Amino acid sequence: MSKLKPIQKADLFLVVMKLATYALVLFVFFGAMAINNPQIMRPSRTMAITGLTFLSMVFVMNSVYGGYAVGKKKSKPVISSLSLSIIITDLVAYIQLQIMNVNEYNNDHIELFGTDFLYLVLAIVVQVGLIVFLVRLGNNAYFRIVPPRPSCVIAGPLTDMDGILKKIDTFKLQFAICDVIPSTHPQIEKIIARNKTVFLCGIPEEQRNTLVLVCYRLKKNIMCLAELEEIMLSNAKQTILVDLPFLEMEYRAMSLSQRIAKRTMDIFVAGIGLIVTSPIMLIAAIAIKLSDGGPIFFRQKRLSDHGKVFTLVKFRSMRVGAETMLVSATEEDDRITPVGHFLRRYRLDELPQLFNVLRGEMAIVGPRPEMLSNVEKYKNELPAFVYRERVKAGLTGYAQIEGKYNTSPKDKLMLDLMYIESFSLWLDIKLMFRTLTVFFRKESTEGFQAPVAADEKSQSA
Repeated sequence: MSKLKPIQKADLFLVVMKLATYALVLFVFFGAMAINNPQIMRPSRTMAITGLTFLSMVFVMNSVYGGYAVGKKKSKPVISSLSLSIIITDLVAYIQLQIMNVNEYNNDHIELFGTDFLYLVLAIVVQVGLIVFLVRLGNNAYFRIVPPRPSCVIAGPLTDMDGILKKIDTFKLQFAICDVIPSTHPQIEKIIARNKTVFLCGIPEEQRNTLVLVCYRLKKNIMCLAELEEIMLSNAKQTILVDLPFLEMEYRAMSLSQRIAKRTMDIFVAGIGLIVTSPIMLIAAIAIKLSDGGPIFFRQKRLSDHGKVFTLVKFRSMRVGAETMLVSATEEDDRITPVGHFLRRYRLDELPQLFNVLRGEMAIVGPRPEMLSNVEKYKNELPAFVYRERVKAGLTGYAQIEGKYNTSPKDKLMLDLMYIESFSLWLDIKLMFRTLTVFFRKESTEGFQAPVAADEKSQSA
């Protein structure tokens, strides 16, 4: 063990911690369920099927949320993702167990909210407590074994270095920024050689390609700020014609079967969503009306696929008439009502858009629909913006899950294009589940720091 390199020690440590975490949450679930179901703890069909269901769901949820991603992410997002993963796993295994209990020796009907449900809730509380402890322990130990990697940032002439450095600094346990230099620096190769990770940001294509080759030769890790070309190439398939190596990039357009499946899934999810959230929507509507007597809904023309225009519906979160002030929401914006602050904090103002989905104007997953006043502006500044119109606008996507309200238009565009170029029905399902993590991230609704230009968004999210 002493001969292992720090990174090898850390990898071994993570394997042990990951196995321990999943073993403990499995033990807690089975222990709680065994109080009323002793057959689950002895060799039996019930034990085998319940265990297989639990482990299968762990595997699926790991694919969705990333699992025990200690060392790669900060503790809070790992805790929220892993907790959601285990809660969903518990619920599925619990329902399966209750179905199996309907037989001549136990119940004559499914009993979801009996005594077993109380034990399930207790198990979830214990599991979440264990996850919080084990994730924080894992991250603290990992970064003691593996110090921050010496890193340099190489920037092009038009790069917003302050913004980029601020975001990289939030991962200071992973990256220690030792050098920040322009792409024209005369000692650039020497500086790359003394670092382990190289960030390439906003560098012209020809020069960027040269630097990538330098990093490859010097065996350095590369973090390249994504542009359209990188996103397109990221899904390229290696193809050999006789002895000629090609990168094959197929034009990704949804097939008829994919469109039918996606639309069917949208209708099903929106319908279930409206049923489940109807009490919340009723309370929100009453609260908005009682707060100032104004209209409950906010309506605005938005752009969707192939230039189609539709009327987006949201719960009103600003004062009556605020929509005429075409200025984005800022931190401490006095146009937002007290009820609106709560609705925006938990994204509840977006719920009426489920009706837009049912009408076929939006999808559950897709780029957020832009205000008409912004479309031409963004297309002039970012020519690739037009590619967002290749798919139907949606409620959620990479830009909503990974981005924030005040994420720059260019960064949101790149996130949207990553979804478009990687589209699959499985990706849609993963993003639907990952949307739940947004509720644990206060910064996801963070407003702009200062008023922006008059042609910027008003209430767009």
